Amino acid sequence: MSQNVQQGAPERTIDHAAAVERYLAAWNATEEGARDKAVAAAFTEEATYTDPLADVAGQGGLAALIAGAHQQFPGFVFRPLGAVDGHHDIARFGWELVGPDGAAPVAGFDVVRLAEDGRIASVLGFLDRVPAA
Repeated sequence: MSQNVQQGAPERTIDHAAAVERYLAAWNATEEGARDKAVAAAFTEEATYTDPLADVAGQGGLAALIAGAHQQFPGFVFRPLGAVDGHHDIARFGWELVGPDGAAPVAGFDVVRLAEDGRIASVLGFLDRVPAA
């Protein structure tokens, strides 16, 4: 777990790994009600998400993006690749999308900025491995 105390501000511990766990839980939520709840737990109301294929804002936009990923890759789950690295209110981590057969055709690397409450305020995503068209 990566922890940090911001200099010059009241002491607060940031749990980068817990934020990423909530992030992955949101991406793995397949049912609409559970997905909306997981998105609200992981992301601020105005959170932004940008990667090479998407640029959305707000919890509704994120929930729709996640629903689309599940439609494109039914039965797949997101799992972390390696440890979470964080400092201040920023974390970076790798992930992969794993199918029922254990293959992981999609993998990426995300950088997130956390809000005061520990939820994610922004995501900048990069795709390292994508299936051939």
